[in-house]
Amino acid sequence: MQALFVQDYEEALSRLQAADKLAASTKNEKLKATLRIGTANVHYEINNYEKAKAEAAQAIVLLKETDQRPLLGQAYNLYGAILTHLGEFQDAEEYIKKAKNIFITLGDEPNQAAINFSLGALELKKGNYKSAINYNDAALSSFGDGNFDHLKASALLNKSQAYLYLQSGDPVQNLIASKTALTQARQIIGDRPFTKLKTEAYRVGAIIALQENDPVLAGTEFASYTRLNDSINRVFINAISKGVAVETNVGDLNETIAKQQSDLDKQQRSINFGKMTTGLSIALIVILSLLTLSLYKNNNLRAKANELLQDKNSELQLAKEKAEKASLAKAQFLSTITHELRTPLYAVTGLTHLLLEEDPKPHQKEHLNSLKFSGEYLLSLINNILDLNKLEANKVEVEKTSFNLKKRTNDVLIALKKSADDRKNNLHFEFDESIPEKLLGDPLKLSQIMINLIGNSLKFTQNGDIYVRIKKLNENNDRVNIHFEIEDNGVGISKKKQKSIFETFSQASLQINRKFGGTGLGLSIVKNLLELMGSKIHLESQLGKGSKFWFDINFAISEEFQETKNPNNIIYDVDYVALENKDILVVEDNKINQMITKKILEKNKMKCLVADNGTDAIALVKQHHFDVILMDIHMPGISGIEATQEIRKFNKELPIIALTAVTIDENLDDFYRAGFNEIIPKPFKTEEFFEKIYRTLETRNQQPVDHKA
Repeated sequence: MQALFVQDYEEALSRLQAADKLAASTKNEKLKATLRIGTANVHYEINNYEKAKAEAAQAIVLLKETDQRPLLGQAYNLYGAILTHLGEFQDAEEYIKKAKNIFITLGDEPNQAAINFSLGALELKKGNYKSAINYNDAALSSFGDGNFDHLKASALLNKSQAYLYLQSGDPVQNLIASKTALTQARQIIGDRPFTKLKTEAYRVGAIIALQENDPVLAGTEFASYTRLNDSINRVFINAISKGVAVETNVGDLNETIAKQQSDLDKQQRSINFGKMTTGLSIALIVILSLLTLSLYKNNNLRAKANELLQDKNSELQLAKEKAEKASLAKAQFLSTITHELRTPLYAVTGLTHLLLEEDPKPHQKEHLNSLKFSGEYLLSLINNILDLNKLEANKVEVEKTSFNLKKRTNDVLIALKKSADDRKNNLHFEFDESIPEKLLGDPLKLSQIMINLIGNSLKFTQNGDIYVRIKKLNENNDRVNIHFEIEDNGVGISKKKQKSIFETFSQASLQINRKFGGTGLGLSIVKNLLELMGSKIHLESQLGKGSKFWFDINFAISEEFQETKNPNNIIYDVDYVALENKDILVVEDNKINQMITKKILEKNKMKCLVADNGTDAIALVKQHHFDVILMDIHMPGISGIEATQEIRKFNKELPIIALTAVTIDENLDDFYRAGFNEIIPKPFKTEEFFEKIYRTLETRNQQPVDHKA
């Protein structure tokens, strides 16, 4: 593909089509698919996206019949990139993620970097500029020293554009980041034959110059862009014409030429429109240039100030890069340490539960309850750190499901009633009955917000009252705006501390921390979750008189309603007798965890077999009948996900529950796609453990039997 590298598109198409004719008589599907991918790449480069789409689709069809997974992954990724340019964003994301799954399974890091680039381009087209920056940064950090200069330059140009349009953050810093990315891209492009990238760099440079009020530079950049864009469009049209001439025969030549002529006419009209737009832009730039002359003296004075500002900006950029690296290192450390802490903590909480079940002596029970409390506190801390880490890494997405707001809030209050009773507090619930019964939103995140806010009020109030008020502000067509308010008459928060109370690891004072405990993560999680849901937390408080938190959320009104029987597992309703004598397979490589899980199950009169790894688990499922499998994920040999996928090939009905210490890097949707019915994070509350097993079995029993299977 040397012709493509030097951008001789006519020669590249000619050679590919000649090779395709020679390969037509062979049975080498890999060769045919490779030629299709090459042809699709050329048409993609010359903006002939419909033709590129057709060629890539044929390559995918050919490769599905072979075992060439790396080549299939490349075809999926290319097809997704083409669909991105055609505006078919949903299908584009589906195919890019198919490619991602292939390369993750193969451990192919260079191609995973290319996937991140494609996802960054998709997010840029969709207008999700922050996500686009994150994906392009991930791609740039993974390309390494290989021959990825074209992709590196493309990623930097996409990053530069994303910063230009980014609405959040400091506009000055965003502009500096955009210029830095453009400069880095141009350094890579240099004298290389990356004409298309050079054209794009001139266009981005012109926009940056206009934002910096530098019309002279903007005019120069626009002129270069116009000249190079006209030239490259002529090259594209000639290449498309040459491709048509080569691939048609005499019989249908006239028909094909007519169709392609129509496409060429459309492209020519697009070029003419571009010329007209550019002409108007240049006229505007000339006017601005005349105005600039009148401001010449003022600009000289400002130039010196700009030099000082640029020096400071360079220092700030360096500090920003260091902060970003530190933030990434922190995220990776927290992800690793929370996962590693869960495994021994599972042993602590599991053994404590078993010992409490064995009728300990009174003084032993007191110590065991203290140990149980400490374990649960440590688990809560780990979960909060993991939640905050996911929020800061943009790994959390807002779901949209139907739910009943009154029932959801009642479930939260029931779950917190014991905490209220322990501190002799009264919970009061005031609900506006005019609120529609069926809302569309993310009930799990809303529950998490409510639990944190009400739990915070309970912690800082004793012998007092906590009021939870929910009322409708307004209702319009299919949407309703709802006001949430949590008020207490507890210790209150000083005016000074109210400014920092929502920051990570922040509490009102050291004395408050020692007296009431906690890490100060709950309110930070609330703030981040509400911002994710398009809302904002507010606070009124006075020392000694109490605090009031409130926020407003706009919900859609749902046409259909299907509230889950036990959302978020707040209330545990388990028929333990129905679980007796059920056959359970525990797949776990850790011997201590094996023993704990097995004893917890057998205490409830359930039958249990243990497999040390995924391979043994597959063999046991083929030999024995099981009612449910508890599957660990990270094991030597094949992982729990791979083992589940293998089992699903010959048994699609058997319930499989993931029993794992989930980390920030693991996407829970991937577990369900792999064939898991449910997920139980380790360590767990025993009630939650049995409730999820019971609910999974109940769901299976309620499904109609497929007699054709």
